Amino acid sequence: MKIALFSDIHANLPALEAFFKDVETRDTDAIYCLGDLVGYNIWPNEVIDEVRKRRIPTITGNYDFGIGRSSDDCGCAYKTDEEKEMGKVSIAYTNEVVKEEQRAYLRTLPAHIRLEFQLNDDKFNILLVHGSPRKVNEYLFEDRDEKSLMRIMEQADADVLCFGHTHKPYHRILNSGIDGNDHFRHAINIGSVGKPKDQDPRGGYVLLTLNENSSIQHKDSIKVDFIRFEYDVEKAARAIESSPLPNAYADMLRNG
Repeated sequence: MKIALFSDIHANLPALEAFFKDVETRDTDAIYCLGDLVGYNIWPNEVIDEVRKRRIPTITGNYDFGIGRSSDDCGCAYKTDEEKEMGKVSIAYTNEVVKEEQRAYLRTLPAHIRLEFQLNDDKFNILLVHGSPRKVNEYLFEDRDEKSLMRIMEQADADVLCFGHTHKPYHRILNSGIDGNDHFRHAINIGSVGKPKDQDPRGGYVLLTLNENSSIQHKDSIKVDFIRFEYDVEKAARAIESSPLPNAYADMLRNG
């Protein structure tokens, strides 16, 4: 079973189109979107429509949640006054251009998707969220304290926790077993299709591969491939510069 997971498109249609071209070459069995379809660029409606017409199961991101409810709060953790002011422009612009049909779609997206496999004698749970199982806009960065991350996964009954939101991909393997009985858990940040923040401007997503021998007792029994793909960054950046959105968002795309 090969599962493609993507997230954080943020209204970047050129990146989404390039993602679809790339993933179609990967012979996947399933595809899921972990949210944040909108915000920071000019194509929120088109991005929503492309995901919908492919009938891709999609969960809500924090930006989707806000826009779906016509809120002026995207649940974003802006650190500076400048970032906050730019964020106000972005959510106001997105609220202005999103059409009612697309807004209604965002409003009805589920908070998470759980996939339960029965492999060998193990129950194997994969939980798909946007930020964390606890909150749509909670950031799970790679340096998260191991005990904290473990507790989050245990409380959510997640053997594999897949999420986005930080736009920085990583894979951590934790062992929650006791008395020599291994129970490996995988925390996987799938990165961002349309607004990466790891100094690599290429879009990114994850291919998660399970087989008939995948088990919570073996740390290497699932395969996680981080895929990067080229797209027309300049087209996306120039679209921002030709819109009311702050030009800084264009530079962020160019610099990753």
